[in-house]
Amino acid sequence: MKKLAVLLVAACAACVGEPQNADVARWEQEASNVTIVRDDWGIAHVHGNTDADAVFGVEYAQAEDDFNRVETNYINAMGRLAEAEGEGEIWRDLRMKLFIDPEQLKAEYEQSPDWLKKLMDAFADGLNYYLYKHPEVKPRVISHFEPWMALSFTEGSIGGDIERVNLGALQSFYDTDPAGRLASVGDGADHGVAAAPDVRVASRPVPSSSLAKAGEIPAGTVGSSLGEFNPTDEPTGSNGFAIAPKNTEDGHALLLINPHTSFYFRSETQMTSDEGLNAYGAITWGQFFIYQGWNEHTGWMHTSSGVDNIDEFLETIVKQNDTLYYRHGNDLKPVRMRHITVPYKTDNGVEQREFTAYFTEHGPVVREADGRWISVALMQDHIDALVQSYSRTKSTDYASFRKSMELHTNSSNNTIFADADGDIAYFHSNFIPRRDNSFDWTRPVDGSNPATDWGAPLSIDSTPGVLDPPDGWIQNTNAWPWQVSGPDSPKQKDFPKYVESGGENPRGIHAVMVLENKHDFTLQSLIDAAFDSYLPAFKTLIPPLLNAYDQTPASNPLKAQLAEQIDSLRHWDMRWSVSSVPTALAVYWGTDLLGQLGRAARGSGMSVFEYAATKSTPQQRLESLASASKKLTDDFGSWKTPWGDINRFQRLDDSIRSHFDDSEPSIPVGFTSSRWGSLASFGARQYPNTKKWYGTSGNSFVAVVEFGDSVHARAVTAGGESGDPSSPHFDDEAERYATGNLREVYFYPSQLEGHTERTYHPGG
Repeated sequence: MKKLAVLLVAACAACVGEPQNADVARWEQEASNVTIVRDDWGIAHVHGNTDADAVFGVEYAQAEDDFNRVETNYINAMGRLAEAEGEGEIWRDLRMKLFIDPEQLKAEYEQSPDWLKKLMDAFADGLNYYLYKHPEVKPRVISHFEPWMALSFTEGSIGGDIERVNLGALQSFYDTDPAGRLASVGDGADHGVAAAPDVRVASRPVPSSSLAKAGEIPAGTVGSSLGEFNPTDEPTGSNGFAIAPKNTEDGHALLLINPHTSFYFRSETQMTSDEGLNAYGAITWGQFFIYQGWNEHTGWMHTSSGVDNIDEFLETIVKQNDTLYYRHGNDLKPVRMRHITVPYKTDNGVEQREFTAYFTEHGPVVREADGRWISVALMQDHIDALVQSYSRTKSTDYASFRKSMELHTNSSNNTIFADADGDIAYFHSNFIPRRDNSFDWTRPVDGSNPATDWGAPLSIDSTPGVLDPPDGWIQNTNAWPWQVSGPDSPKQKDFPKYVESGGENPRGIHAVMVLENKHDFTLQSLIDAAFDSYLPAFKTLIPPLLNAYDQTPASNPLKAQLAEQIDSLRHWDMRWSVSSVPTALAVYWGTDLLGQLGRAARGSGMSVFEYAATKSTPQQRLESLASASKKLTDDFGSWKTPWGDINRFQRLDDSIRSHFDDSEPSIPVGFTSSRWGSLASFGARQYPNTKKWYGTSGNSFVAVVEFGDSVHARAVTAGGESGDPSSPHFDDEAERYATGNLREVYFYPSQLEGHTERTYHPGG
């Protein structure tokens, strides 16, 4: 019996990934083919003999910098968060497991092209070699990575499409047996109603993620897009600009890459190989492709799209002899069922919950409304999504980049493009299924009606897009595509309404202002445009406030009480700076006023800014200013507090759930929330234990790139490249980040001369 126990222990060790001699020998050989150069900012420049070698090296380098974030992304992607964090994450895990089935991904790995399998093999090998060489690192859940796991996380966005499924509604549906609830209706009955529930599907952008779920970025949900306005929730998204050679001083195309995510969601790195790979930019922890970046020939920037490409279907469920069917036209089709186990951590070890999940041809059933089951359809093509994400990094011109886009798997993003040939382009969301435009796709549609079936994705030429617009510039700030290039933009009337469910935003208005009619852009002036300090939302909000004050009789106590504040705002140029008192006053006032009016604005058809400007009463505007003044005085001793004394950057440790302390050092930041139209975004707020506001999202990586005979780029990353507080690269970019002082990028080996801290092989 004792011998049997030993054998079982050995077998268990093997099943969880105890390295075998053959594994170690393979890893050592792969490591010998890879060179990692760390520059003086700690950025990893990884070179391999083959692309697979470069993937091995970049995974090893990412694990060196922040293994916790690498692992957390895959814990979340595979629905294993409850194993690390407990029962509270069961429903998040169930949601992921409805779409991510390990057995399916293993089969897809076997079906993948050989070149992609080699990259996935190298992905797993690089991470496993890191764990082998660092036994002191104790993974929370994943002690051994497998190649198929790369197919669970293929796009790189901070919030995948899956995360738009409402967790509360999912729990309500699956917390008890859904099929059992149908028993009382009787065999043979249709379980459905004719009318669709009046519940809208959430519109983009609504990014979330395992690294943002702790409140750094508000998670979006299907069925809750009309929730109450919260002025402290940071608008999510990104900025991308492309400038044609005709509008630049040196006659070269320029690209701005400015993702707005939770901080530390991506690292900055370079991947090169002897097989033609040479990509630089922002890479999402654990992935093996540059998500937003450039190579010697092309550059790409993704912004969250307002496309309507996730749909809910009202299913008509029929129960016959204890078997479930759903109606589709004149047919009854069997409801597919899959057993799902969700393990979760407890004080006494690991327990688990068992679920039977239900699926129709549209997708998994995720909720019910008015007694009707509702399934959700979204893009699921793991192999092509990974192929597209990687292949674009090796594009050589517009034609080859467009070819990668023809896979139609970059579902949640718009793309801004520039290249060394001088082409600039805008691609709207890459996955838009063709649908009957007579249906309201913002609400659940009748899944039993074949007319609601999805068609093939719209072609690139059938979606909003721009190539080399005559005015010579392109911008997108997660707003609609009808202003991406001024008068040269696509026309809304030419497209189905489901290609875009959003509208314009203050950043979009601001972007057009800094780009139009300018013909001498340089890298520096593009940086200046990206950090332009104007706050256009206050152009809408402040004039009605001044009018309210001017029309208020002297007998009103607020007239004298607010005289100085009004004078400060009257003479303000509506530009942020760390020394600006009116910036602080305006932000506090706007936050207070919009917080009061958000619910009323929700159903008005107006933006909250327009509603506040036109529907608030003069007394409301003034009382809100008095409230903001009191809040500033209570917190800082005077309402005359400069913005930089309030708005701060602080990085105390590498916790995914950031925490802050007013007594610890921090850095002033001039730029504000993107809500007010600040192109440079800093999503900050006050915490229960702080008076100052601390940022957790917004500008996370900023780069400007000039293409030509060679590439010239400058960049900055929030905080620094390392997650280790003892590393000099934990926060060495903080001052540059806060001031928009982008550093030179070392793209070529010659640029690394004199700027190299360490050169080594993985494991060395």
